[in-house]
Amino acid sequence: MLKRAILLLCIPFIGFSQSSDRKWFDSSLTFEQRIDFLISEMTLEEKTNQLLSESPEIKRLGIPEYNWWNEALHGVARNGKATVFPQAIGLAATFDTDLAFQVASAISDEARAKFNISQSIGNRGQYAGLTFWTPNVNIFRDPRWGRGQETYGEDPYLTSKMGVAFVKGLQGNHKKYLKTAACAKHFAVHSGPEELRHHFNASPSKKDLNETYLPAFEALVKDADVEGVMSAYNSVYGSPASSSKLLLKDVLRDQWGFNGYIVSDCGALSDIYKGHKVVKTQTEAAALALETGLNLNCGYVYGVLEKAIKEGLTSEKTVDKRLKELLMTRFKLGFFDSVEDNPYNAISPTEIHSEKHVALARETALKSIVLLKNNNNTLPLSKDIKAPYITGPFAASNDVLLGSYYGMTTNLVSVLEGISEKVSLGTSLNYRMGALPFTKNVNPKNWAPNVAKTADAVIVVVGLSADFEGEEVDAIASPNKGDKKDLKLPQNQIDYVKKLGANKKGPLILVVASGSAVSLGELYDLADAIVLMWYPGEQGGHAVADVLFGDESPSGHLPITFPKSIDQLPAFEDYSMRGRTYKYMEKEPLFPFGFGLSYTRFKYDSIKISQTKIRKNDKVTISCRVTNTGGINSEDVAQLYLVSENDDNELPLYKLLRFKRLNLNSNSSTMISFELPAEELYQINKEGEKEWIKGKYKLVIANALPSKRSKDLGATTPVIKHIELK
Repeated sequence: MLKRAILLLCIPFIGFSQSSDRKWFDSSLTFEQRIDFLISEMTLEEKTNQLLSESPEIKRLGIPEYNWWNEALHGVARNGKATVFPQAIGLAATFDTDLAFQVASAISDEARAKFNISQSIGNRGQYAGLTFWTPNVNIFRDPRWGRGQETYGEDPYLTSKMGVAFVKGLQGNHKKYLKTAACAKHFAVHSGPEELRHHFNASPSKKDLNETYLPAFEALVKDADVEGVMSAYNSVYGSPASSSKLLLKDVLRDQWGFNGYIVSDCGALSDIYKGHKVVKTQTEAAALALETGLNLNCGYVYGVLEKAIKEGLTSEKTVDKRLKELLMTRFKLGFFDSVEDNPYNAISPTEIHSEKHVALARETALKSIVLLKNNNNTLPLSKDIKAPYITGPFAASNDVLLGSYYGMTTNLVSVLEGISEKVSLGTSLNYRMGALPFTKNVNPKNWAPNVAKTADAVIVVVGLSADFEGEEVDAIASPNKGDKKDLKLPQNQIDYVKKLGANKKGPLILVVASGSAVSLGELYDLADAIVLMWYPGEQGGHAVADVLFGDESPSGHLPITFPKSIDQLPAFEDYSMRGRTYKYMEKEPLFPFGFGLSYTRFKYDSIKISQTKIRKNDKVTISCRVTNTGGINSEDVAQLYLVSENDDNELPLYKLLRFKRLNLNSNSSTMISFELPAEELYQINKEGEKEWIKGKYKLVIANALPSKRSKDLGATTPVIKHIELK
């Protein structure tokens, strides 16, 4: 009854009289025809106002207001109650595209249900709509970037696959209507520094542009039909991304065939004349962006478009074209059709924070957790442990579960709460915070380190939070506008862990919360086990406890490289990929890309390939056997890499080609196979073009980057086939 009442009240955009001459409401016509009729009835002022993210009501035409700005990075964000899933970087650590689709589908179900309710109470404001400016498919090229947590990591292939799955889950599969509208951001070549973003110019090589920075966006356009694309703040090759002919017209529209809407990052159009200073006035900036192809202004600059037309800088014809492209999204969302026509209007409010979505959040958090160290099988711990000690600045923190761009729930589970729920009722569980997150303790009399002397095991939860790393305007604890100047933990946390290590009786287990790489330094040697939980969402505490106490075996793998220190990195402002990420970093990292331990052991063997001499039009099949040789059921992530044996320092050291998440019972085996069209063995040359580079290569299947460091840390021995491209 509640669902029916809400549907009768919401009627999204048909709350006004629909006389027969209002043909934009006639569902027997095509969307294009209806949009043409609507635009023909609008005044110039009404048209230009609709190009602002806060699109006002046009009462005489039956068009209510609509606010385009909404977020759904890891759950419906900034809009009240919703399921909070792990941050995007954690989702990437699952290497599970099916799971990414399920998460996004759950988010869009909740979004539709919440939208119906919002409409019924007249809430059409910011964060109440269905146009989500998600996902962020920028490449996490440098771990100092605070917003890297929003991405799917440092690899273009992994980012593409996770991003495509997420977009499909958000947008649904109806032949006519979108469930919600996704948006790929920030286009393009955007990954910090945050403090320079409003005037910074990125000039990557043609090779890096086409090999690293553009592939994920292209995949979302071509493989997922993403509805929107958001431009970046920075300039690329001297042209602001929001008015870049190269990016918005030549590449996005003409080369890739994108037919959705393009929106500016919020305030980015003012950067055209204030930050980048390529024009002198707001009017010129508005006209330049409009003429280049930008449909929607998040901000205020398009408010002077009428003036720009009067000055001859642009035309009403261009306004009509941009508005038609933009309105198509609102029509696809069903805003101009009756409630009954659109099946997504029937999604029940019971989907919002439902039991199945909470369970999915827990499953995702669990699969995202990466076991980085486990000396002498320290983990898992027994639930009957007598006296464990839980401590650290984030042990009882709910804030650290959230990351950036989050929703709200009454169901946040801290690590302390998860462990409390897990251990025996007879366990003498002790907790002290012990150290503040980012500043020194004021009171020097701190008894917390001494408690370690009485504990059978010390679990210390350290790390960062979105207050310290994140977007420029939100990282209120950051002295660097959300970015990091080094990769270490705050010094007070380091000092506290060292004191615990000096006092410990039992093993020291480090649980690290972070959205990026952390250089652990001496703490790596001090800890007996290290668990990376990322920003794990509302069920993070339960998921961590599931792993610590052996109800589940850890199975997450790193979507980024963890350098040993900042000294291993090129300058942050340098957008060249040389020396960066697993593909081009020659120095030995702390933890390599793709790495993650388990409570069991896996063996890869019996590799086979359909042919070793490969030509341009061939299709190759490569397979191997994977065996869980231990006594614990567990999941693993098989990864296929191309490794060049040519004497060509322009080629990447490694290139991820495929990955597959496996679920294997103890002492069982499975055969896995990957099909590779030869076109995926092309490389990007200096001119940014795909080139068939003949020579000798290796195809390697492993459960981590096939490097010496991975082997030293305990990754499975990879299996190799030598091939030759003819």
